[in-house]
Amino acid sequence: MTKILPNVVDGCETGSVGDLEGWYVVPDKRRRGVGRALVDAGQEWARRQGCTEFGSDAAIDNDAGITAHRALGFEETYSGVAFRKLLAACVVAVIASATGVAAQRAMSTRDFFFVGGKYVGEGTTEVMTGQMYVEVLRPARVTKRYPLVFFHGAGQTATNWITTPDGRPGWADYFLNQGYVVYLVDQPARGRSAWRPSANGPLLAVPVGTVELRFTAPEKYNAWPQAKLHTQWPGDGAGKGRRGDPIFDQFYASQVESLASAVETQSLVQSAGAALLDKIGPSIVVTHSQAGPFGWLLADARPSSVKAILAIEPNGPPFQNAITGDEKARAWGISDVPLTYDPPVKDAGELKPVRADAGSDPARVTCWEQSAPAHRLPKLQNIPILIVAAEASYHAAYDHCTSRYLTQAGVTHTFTRLELEGIHGNGHMMMLEKNNQAIAGYLAKWLTAHVR
Repeated sequence: MTKILPNVVDGCETGSVGDLEGWYVVPDKRRRGVGRALVDAGQEWARRQGCTEFGSDAAIDNDAGITAHRALGFEETYSGVAFRKLLAACVVAVIASATGVAAQRAMSTRDFFFVGGKYVGEGTTEVMTGQMYVEVLRPARVTKRYPLVFFHGAGQTATNWITTPDGRPGWADYFLNQGYVVYLVDQPARGRSAWRPSANGPLLAVPVGTVELRFTAPEKYNAWPQAKLHTQWPGDGAGKGRRGDPIFDQFYASQVESLASAVETQSLVQSAGAALLDKIGPSIVVTHSQAGPFGWLLADARPSSVKAILAIEPNGPPFQNAITGDEKARAWGISDVPLTYDPPVKDAGELKPVRADAGSDPARVTCWEQSAPAHRLPKLQNIPILIVAAEASYHAAYDHCTSRYLTQAGVTHTFTRLELEGIHGNGHMMMLEKNNQAIAGYLAKWLTAHVR
């Protein structure tokens, strides 16, 4: 039930407030978007009555209720009991996906620009290369000190953060509702950041079978021990997560070619990303997958401008691939291009990687680390860092190695396995999965606790 109240809702500021008296979903219908649909209907009704705020509450001992409010974009106002949410009518856009589901855009303004890049070639044949497309979304009311800068992974673009393949709101919406300014980039030579055949290296496409196996239907292949736990990809029926399913097809249609060279990719992003931070100021960097090294490299280049790093299943593990291959990779430990170490390292070979002792869990790979005494990563040491691994992803088998490497290099951080936070069944593309808002809620809670 929703009704209009004079401003008697704790933490709300306007004269009339839409008040959510309560909502309930029977247990066997939960985790299907029913509760979100009920709340969305209530807030849409309040918006039509001219309200710009939506209030609610939960008992202080109702952990499930408090978690649900956070996942739906509410912000706490008093002791985990009262909540508010902005509902400015003039700042809401609705976009229909190919599956016919509407996704709300909780933004006030949308702009874009380019950073970085240089002219190459001769005379009239010159072209610009290395530039990076940046889209900026601003909420009606900015309440957070630092913006979020989202970097997508291989084969992806900034669309990862805007909506899900089945049309639900993405993480950009969630954090806009939390009062963050959000920057979304297309990596250089990707998407709206032009690839120049005369200047950039070759491209690599990810075939449909690889996407099914690694991202959308790993439970059908069981290529790693945790894959059977995957339950959160959206859709129904035997074809869920595979070609021919409309939600899968919508996702695969968004896939694009990536630069084949990790060295070229990381070098371009470090340069353009540093230019972005110089332009917008101190920010929180959010990376996913292939973009993992970008967070370390930007912190290395602009340590005072990176106020936190959210590393969502960052590219790893150190020194050598695992699960998807066993090639040597990331010669600099957690990147393919140089990082600042102490004592200084002129050549990556000076890190002298060795196998660590095998752990007791056969479902997790044995890590590579530096030979003792380890070189430290001084520019990362005072930055709040969160590494997140999902329960059913191939990263579940090896992200502990990236965490172990940072610890050996003197970098304090948080390593979270989502299942230990009560968030189950996720694969690598967790920002697109059914419980994406619950994961965003965990990230927001961590930021509140660690970023000042």
